[in-house]
Amino acid sequence: MSKVDVKVVLLGKHSVGKTCLVERFLRGKFKENTVATVGAAFGAKKMDVNGREVTIGVWDTAGQDRYESMSRIYYRSAKAALVCYDLTDLQSFEKVKLWVDELQQNEEECAIYIVGTKSDGVDVGALPRRDMQEYAKQINGFMFDTSAKSGDGIEEIFQHIAEAHVNKEQAPSDKSGRINPGEGRRTKSGGCCGGSAE
Repeated sequence: MSKVDVKVVLLGKHSVGKTCLVERFLRGKFKENTVATVGAAFGAKKMDVNGREVTIGVWDTAGQDRYESMSRIYYRSAKAALVCYDLTDLQSFEKVKLWVDELQQNEEECAIYIVGTKSDGVDVGALPRRDMQEYAKQINGFMFDTSAKSGDGIEEIFQHIAEAHVNKEQAPSDKSGRINPGEGRRTKSGGCCGGSAE
């Protein structure tokens, strides 16, 4: 595998489906029963952006409280963080805010993606998520709904990250390398930035 162009880290409470999301992205498969991640796991995949190859490196971190300090090692220098919560358990969203606060304090150049998982198990349109949508706008982040089971929304997230990376490289006036939430806004089902998929 060639060098990683974009480092992406997944954060979130245990059992929200981070490992299933990564498995679907990297291998196109869904595993119903995955073993809890210990520490972190790494994988990479090449993506195409208008004929240009971009290698996305993905760090899947453990969600158990005892591994939280280790997760900080893995999000260092990440260009994007997927902070995940379970759409079938909206209480898991509270953990999202803690991770976002930490990222904003320690990794200012890291773009934040708030990712709802397990959308196949709930009527997304019926969820009371106005506060979540407002929160995504407030932090200048992105909001996506996904299902590792069906694959919905997952490729879109990583394609957005890859496209934003290429766009950023083609704009030499900004040396930060940070992904700009204003680029590549999406409003179709499966993904949207600064708001929720309708």
